[in-house]
Amino acid sequence: MRISKVIAGILMLFFAGMPAAGSRDTEPRRAMRQAEFVFSPEQSPTEKCHAPTIAETPQGLVTAWYGGSREGHPDTGIWVSLQTEGKWSVPVEIARGERNGRRMPCWNPVLAQLPDGPLLLFYKTGPSPKRWRGMMKRSYDGGLSWTDAEPLPDGIYGPAKNKPVLLDDGTLLCGGSTEAGGWKVHFERSPDRGKTWTRTEPIGARSRFDAIQPALFPLHDGQVQALCRSRQRVIVETRSFDYGKTWTPLIATSLPNPNSGIDGMVLADGRRVLVYNDSRRRRTPLVVALSPDGVRWRKAAVLEVGRGPFSYPAVIQTKEGFVHITYTYQRRMIKHVVLDPSEWDAFLPSSAKEEERFKKGK
Repeated sequence: MRISKVIAGILMLFFAGMPAAGSRDTEPRRAMRQAEFVFSPEQSPTEKCHAPTIAETPQGLVTAWYGGSREGHPDTGIWVSLQTEGKWSVPVEIARGERNGRRMPCWNPVLAQLPDGPLLLFYKTGPSPKRWRGMMKRSYDGGLSWTDAEPLPDGIYGPAKNKPVLLDDGTLLCGGSTEAGGWKVHFERSPDRGKTWTRTEPIGARSRFDAIQPALFPLHDGQVQALCRSRQRVIVETRSFDYGKTWTPLIATSLPNPNSGIDGMVLADGRRVLVYNDSRRRRTPLVVALSPDGVRWRKAAVLEVGRGPFSYPAVIQTKEGFVHITYTYQRRMIKHVVLDPSEWDAFLPSSAKEEERFKKGK
């Protein structure tokens, strides 16, 4: 049994470095600069792991996730690994949940590096998503050490899954959601980088969509687009035109969703990138799509195909311009890939014919 586990781990690491299968295009393969696991099977600190997040600090990359014997078990904590000189450090548990003297599971960590400020870690503790509470820690040395856990104010949970964004007016905007009494999306705003908070009304209360976990795309003049996971097998959208204070009703996009987490962002060149499961039923395949306007999407890369689940991606663009993505690999590993968006120039429409292909996602 031990030998089989070692062989399986070697094979897993070997295939992790290969270009993702499932696409005949050469551009997606050229765009893939690196693919690796954050820790090897032999280094795995827990039996299960899920919901990774990633951030770039002045000291380098940091990733975090929750891990334990299984999702929702009291032994589930928040684990962190730092990248130094291209190598990920041995994972360290930096947060545990506790309530009334009892150990509680942790959920959905989210890292956010503030400009000229600390690295924030948002996470949740509690027996289930219906009964969790928001917590926050700060690091002033790129994730090496952390302050004590701070409970967020009552009714404030922090970002449900995806990174917050700092808007032009200085507002720190989080995409929030609740699951008690039905899935509902809301947004949380902080004018002072996490010291005080306000929360919008849920926008899904009268919607036909059950949606959670918004991914945020800040635009200009106070405009923000949010794409959300839903139970209706489709990614749904809402928009704000006043720095996240009010939002339009949820509407369906053209993109499928198998009731699984997504993430996206606005690239430095203005294009929008989205990482999601291109399926209505399964958490596989995991793909990257590009859009010039948040409406027309075209696949740019296939990260994983085959037996999953491959899920819960997190995506950032570093100061060097590369796109870094972390995601859960079969609930047993955390995978990290690096893509070069300059190789995606062919995925912008340049003619009427190409425009039609772009709309159809071909």
